[in-house]
Amino acid sequence: MNITIGETSLTLDHARAALAGPIAVSLSANAKALIARSAETVARLLQTGDAIYGVNTGFGKLAKTRIANDDLSKLQVNIVRSHAAGVGAPLDAGVTRLILLLKINALSQGASGISTSAMETLAGLLNADVLPVIPGQGSVGASGDLAPLAHLSLVLLGEGEVSHKGKRLSGMQGLKVAGAQAVALGPKEGLALLNGTQVSTALALSGLIAAERNAAAAILAGALSVDAVMGSDTPFDPRIHALRPHPGQVLAASHYRRLLSDSAIRASHLVDDERVQDPYSFRCQPQVMGACLDILANGARTLVIEANGVSDNPLVFAEDGAVLSGGNFHAEPVAFAADIIAMAVAEMGSLSERRIAALIDTSISLLPPFLIRNPGLNSGFMIPQCTAAALMSENKQMSHPASVDSAPTSANQEDHVSMATHGARRLGPMNANLSRIIAIELMAAAEGIDFRRPLTSSAALEQAYEIIRAKAASREEDREFSSDIEAVAQMIEGGVFEELVPGLLRDLP
Repeated sequence: MNITIGETSLTLDHARAALAGPIAVSLSANAKALIARSAETVARLLQTGDAIYGVNTGFGKLAKTRIANDDLSKLQVNIVRSHAAGVGAPLDAGVTRLILLLKINALSQGASGISTSAMETLAGLLNADVLPVIPGQGSVGASGDLAPLAHLSLVLLGEGEVSHKGKRLSGMQGLKVAGAQAVALGPKEGLALLNGTQVSTALALSGLIAAERNAAAAILAGALSVDAVMGSDTPFDPRIHALRPHPGQVLAASHYRRLLSDSAIRASHLVDDERVQDPYSFRCQPQVMGACLDILANGARTLVIEANGVSDNPLVFAEDGAVLSGGNFHAEPVAFAADIIAMAVAEMGSLSERRIAALIDTSISLLPPFLIRNPGLNSGFMIPQCTAAALMSENKQMSHPASVDSAPTSANQEDHVSMATHGARRLGPMNANLSRIIAIELMAAAEGIDFRRPLTSSAALEQAYEIIRAKAASREEDREFSSDIEAVAQMIEGGVFEELVPGLLRDLP
């Protein structure tokens, strides 16, 4: 994907592309003009001798300390080096690529005072897919994602490390691969690079997009489970949802109806089925999954706004020469978005686990105990349900809101922070857990369909069945489960099932 910065607003599709693989960016003529004008404004204001935060003053609690003109460049280098205090495993390539894209987009809007040369170097790194090695821990999500963005910025100095085609290189080697040279930072440039919410936003967008993939697979798994237990499709009747028209609920119900349409299994028990209502985890799927979809759509709106915003400080307004200190670096909107995405992820897993439990319970499913022939000698899906329960519990614990926490920093100058970065980073392992819960349900539901043969499900669900069986064969007797679970989970994470349940976030207001 080629993106011209300054000609278009970033969208979820741009984020998807960056997360998936290399992208190319260029700065529009207008963006270059805005960048140059902003840098010229900073240079002109320095001539007045007035104090400008982070340009000729110290940072945070040291803002009252004036810096001599001869040390202004050194100040910017020092902030990059001193703030590179991140720890933990590096962020993955897709997230790092997206961070670079978001950073370039924010700095290109002419409110940051950064030079054109620094911007071209950032773009060169992204275009060459030379990705700074950024430790994942160390940001509290206010005054920007300082530590992780400092590790990104080290590379512009020819320091730090990069990853390129799976290999670790020094920052200077990375610049050489990108055809660039080390940047001599001018006034405000280090601060502009470090200030901002791009790390927390990229992590949250990654979590959102993974949650959308999982939601598609969860809806598919839920529909397949309905047929496996010979459940009713009445709860998906559009008349029900017209009386409570939450957009997500209406959309989810339409998918369940479509997926179950013309199922011979469903037709076989339309008469003389003594069951009046199915358990909630089957019957209330549109209401629960629909609420999750609405939450994801709300999170998407917040994150797209953030992706196109400017979140460093202070901000330069070239029109009237004002340099205004504010708080756009505070990532509270991102923290809230990450928290509600986490809630949706936890709930999707909770609902899926309950259907797995129903599938192995013969009193509910009317299937053999634990979905296995010769139960007793064989244990079937007994322990995969335990695995799903364990992963569900982990996600419930991790879904506790990060945004309600705060820890004063910088000697109480920065006395309220968002914890957005941690809140967004935890979406990665939560989504990994969820994809494996859903993988277990898909396998269990497929096993249930086997017991309904020679009856067939709908065309869409039979297609899903074949996809599952390509990675996880039917079980005549016990065998190891882990490799099959992982294989199906990787299909979920690869978006295979989105083809059968497409466009969830695109179809919501």
